[in-house]
Amino acid sequence: MGFPKNFLWGGAVAANQCEGAYLEDGKGLSVPDMLLGGDVNTPRTFLPKTDEIAFYPSHEAIDFYHRYKEDIALFAEMGFTVFRLSINWGRIYPNGDDEEPNEEGLAFYDAVFDECEKHGIEPLVTLCHYEIPWNIVTKYGGFSNREVIDLFVKYARTCFERYKDKVKYWLTFNEINIPCMHAGGIGPLYGLGIMEEEDIQSDHHIPLTELKYNLQRTFEGLHNEFVASALAVKLGHEINPDFMIGNMIAHETTYPLTPNPKDVLACMNVDDLHNNFCGDVQVRGEYPSFMWRYFKENGIDTSFITEEDKKILKEGTVDMYTFSYYMTNCVTVDEKAEKIGGNMSMGAKNPYLKASDWGWQIDPDGLRYTLNVLHGRYPHTPLMVVENGFGAFDVVEEDGSIHDEYRINYFRPHIEAMREAIEDGVPLIGYTTWGPIDLVSAGTGQYAKRYGFIYVDRHDDGTGDFSRSKKDSFDWYKKVIASNGEDLD
Repeated sequence: MGFPKNFLWGGAVAANQCEGAYLEDGKGLSVPDMLLGGDVNTPRTFLPKTDEIAFYPSHEAIDFYHRYKEDIALFAEMGFTVFRLSINWGRIYPNGDDEEPNEEGLAFYDAVFDECEKHGIEPLVTLCHYEIPWNIVTKYGGFSNREVIDLFVKYARTCFERYKDKVKYWLTFNEINIPCMHAGGIGPLYGLGIMEEEDIQSDHHIPLTELKYNLQRTFEGLHNEFVASALAVKLGHEINPDFMIGNMIAHETTYPLTPNPKDVLACMNVDDLHNNFCGDVQVRGEYPSFMWRYFKENGIDTSFITEEDKKILKEGTVDMYTFSYYMTNCVTVDEKAEKIGGNMSMGAKNPYLKASDWGWQIDPDGLRYTLNVLHGRYPHTPLMVVENGFGAFDVVEEDGSIHDEYRINYFRPHIEAMREAIEDGVPLIGYTTWGPIDLVSAGTGQYAKRYGFIYVDRHDDGTGDFSRSKKDSFDWYKKVIASNGEDLD
């Protein structure tokens, strides 16, 4: 069977990790603009006060804002049929609550989408990819405030109406489930724009892992995002019935570390909270039963879930389920088990898997497993893998070449796994690698953690001329796309 003829091949980026131009043409501050860089051993830090010495990677990122034509031409050369990108909310509504949208911001994305059309590339657009305006955080308390629902829906309406003839594929919130994955405040800040006042007022660097965290506010905020997403889905279908609007889940595929039934049950609980909870709400339109027990056992007052909200969730289910897949984790009740980390999670080390330089366990078989599990849970919903990639240290040779066989060796078995899943009967419609061009890492704020088929001359000390060059993997992925996933050599 193999990949269907209309399969969407491409790559994915986020505005805050690639655009730069962070206050240009009327753009307002957003959450990532307050985050400094880190490294493989040091977590990213947050600094809300202006610091002329500090280096904020998102402020210039890889300068896609000024180089989008060059980059999209390179994507077209690889044969992309889809390009996943995000609109930065702060480019459209600089404060998040402005009366009128910023025309210069709207015009920029018009130009980007026109360039995609010129090259026969379908845009897949995320409305909110960790890019909540900073004013929404400080003035409203992020999505823990129900007023922000209306602000997001207004923003979504502006985008849907402006680009209704240029964009067919939409995602509401990137990795909406990440607030469920943390004992700390990274997820609520990234995903919901929620920070505790003490941290907002801080005048010193705070590691993201040490941000304060309020469980009640987090789940209230997440619920408000569910409602905002459902309202946006309904609105989008009214504006253009041909829109395909999806959710986006950071899928943390988990295995029990041992056959110990307590490990199996612990694994089930992690999988339900981290993955199934948000998927069920957005695909099935209702809270799964296991969450009511979780709320009760964690002392969470659920009065914020109104009957009207339940109706909205039921009416605003998504058209497709999209997700990121980078690694798998093991779960155990054994506190002495060896741990291994990733950007957004930490589980027990799987002795059968190798890991990247950042501790991400590489498991292509897990992708086939994940696709089958998701199809079993949501049998009538098309699936799309919208993030999958390998962060590594790349070496530029004296002649300018970059031999990244390790990246090819990562992608090859993952693409084979998708092909096997399609043979299994999974309705997989597309695949976008993360990221097709080097960009700023969301987890560490590094440039050195490189994902792309395209190298960008930009470095963690702020040096580099932003020039682009092709890695060996560029021609390899071009061949993969041209053969519709058949030629992986």
